[in-house]
Amino acid sequence: MTCPAPGSVPLSLYVHIPWCLRKCPYCDFNSHALKEELPEQAYVQALLEDLRQQQPLVSGRKISSIFIGGGTPSLFSGAAIDRLLRGVRQQLMVAPDAEITLEANPGAADADHFAAYRTAGVNRLSIGAQSFNAAHLQALGRIHSPEQVRQAVAMALDAGFDNINLDLMFGLPGQNLQQALADLQQAVELNPGHISWYQLTIEPNTGFHHHPPPTPDDDLLWEIQQKGQGYLQKMGYAQYEVSAFAKPEVVGRHNLNYWTFGDYLAIGAGAHAKATTKDGVIRYSQERHPRTYMQMPGVRGNQRVLEPRDLQLEFMMNAMRLPDGVATGVFEARTGLPLSAMAREIMQAQELGLLEMDASRLQPTVKGQAFLNDLLMLFDPG
Repeated sequence: MTCPAPGSVPLSLYVHIPWCLRKCPYCDFNSHALKEELPEQAYVQALLEDLRQQQPLVSGRKISSIFIGGGTPSLFSGAAIDRLLRGVRQQLMVAPDAEITLEANPGAADADHFAAYRTAGVNRLSIGAQSFNAAHLQALGRIHSPEQVRQAVAMALDAGFDNINLDLMFGLPGQNLQQALADLQQAVELNPGHISWYQLTIEPNTGFHHHPPPTPDDDLLWEIQQKGQGYLQKMGYAQYEVSAFAKPEVVGRHNLNYWTFGDYLAIGAGAHAKATTKDGVIRYSQERHPRTYMQMPGVRGNQRVLEPRDLQLEFMMNAMRLPDGVATGVFEARTGLPLSAMAREIMQAQELGLLEMDASRLQPTVKGQAFLNDLLMLFDPG
């Protein structure tokens, strides 16, 4: 095994803003209901100090994308986001054409905020619609209405955003096929360049885990998925990842970097990062509680160098989310391992009809996409 050359691995930056107005019962992200005044100035200061301490890990490398996620980043003022992005540019080289995304909740956004974000340098908005059905939004614990989604898109367009993603979920409590397809139809009517459409999953330590709602059975979920994917394709949205659909030229570059096993610094409470260093590929995470994080930013925990078997699994967990897979050379370039290191697993996957490989490409079959977990289990060292 040889260490990948750090400078050859694409680099992104993830920024986590952990506050929400209300915690949704399905959410397992590190988010906290806001119970006092938002400490945005202190938090931005902590973010930039955190970044200063991480900067030596990636000295001389260029940032190709920035993603500000949460939580609800649209709670932050335009001035705070401007200060954050200015501080990032002072410490790191940011590509002139970098994709800079901010997540926005339709129930926590207004025209002035959107205009200020655009002026600050944000050039992509990801709007958390989740559904256009009022009853389903209520079941999900969302604070917005269907009309507020439409208003948020209109405000984003007025503010000058021409790269907009809409987040939608299916498999919602009590949802039927017609309702799931109606959500997609209403999303498409708003003409976003990108749609993230993913299945609701019940995660541990969430409200839904403790009080499970009635959700569609597997047969209905499969029908929703198949007909929804067909509809989006018909409407000009190409599926380039398990849950990502885009019009030409507006794929999500930040997430695509994750799926091709690129590097990403991560700042903010509970943020997780991956970095290629002279010692190997490392992962680390940040203190989860916002107040503790602000008191000691940059104190990284759970730092470890990935072992060869971990590298294989993590690479495949990301790359096999892409229907077109990845070029075979990407595996060696990102992991430092020869592709022959997982020859046995690849052969098993091919024999089961889950994987295709030729001299230039490694990609899941249609069956492999449908049974992704079965495919990945072959590469699991545990």
